[in-house]
Amino acid sequence: VQLQASGGGLVQIGGSLRLSCAASGGTFTRYHIGWFRQAPGKEREFVSSISTLGGTAGYADSVKGRFTISRDNAKNTVTLQMNSLKPEDTAVYYCAARPVLLSTFANNYNYWGQGTQVTVSS
Repeated sequence: VQLQASGGGLVQIGGSLRLSCAASGGTFTRYHIGWFRQAPGKEREFVSSISTLGGTAGYADSVKGRFTISRDNAKNTVTLQMNSLKPEDTAVYYCAARPVLLSTFANNYNYWGQGTQVTVSS
């Protein structure tokens, strides 16, 4: 499966962005989807994940209550709605896919999109 992340940009503190992850080339409902982010000089970290049919979603503590993940299997897309953005949310955001089990570990994901930059400024 191929993944393409989009929707990043520059936003002020407290603003919102909606990231999209579009999938192609595979059976989308086979894959759990995760969002990860990587800030300069830091390791890639888990942000959120959603199960194949959307029944289970998980969030990092740092984004809980501010970010919402959802998926539309008819359109082969996963969306990450990000509200109340903070400077510490600044990073390149990646979507990733894996079959079998939901996971919060980047190493467990088999397929990755190219990343989209999110910058939160004061």
